[in-house]
Amino acid sequence: MAADNSEIRYLTPIAIETKKDKYCRFKKMGITYIDYKDEEFLMRFVNEQGKILPRRLTGTSLKYQRKVGQAVKRCRHLALMPYVADMLK
Repeated sequence: MAADNSEIRYLTPIAIETKKDKYCRFKKMGITYIDYKDEEFLMRFVNEQGKILPRRLTGTSLKYQRKVGQAVKRCRHLALMPYVADMLK
């Protein structure tokens, strides 16, 4: 008895390349100033340990990545965000 193709089962799902297009959300929305007092917005650019996420993960352009980094550092200095935390989100 031959095995049909319909009976083939995989332990893990087959990886299908679905590439998301990265874009700079600041250019798309026309944001020019990143407010350092808005800690909920800045939390999107920080991982669970409190580290700033790199451009290759967020898709932010270089100009706005520098502004995000500066805003996160200012927010930390004013104690609106922690410098280091376990499971921040």
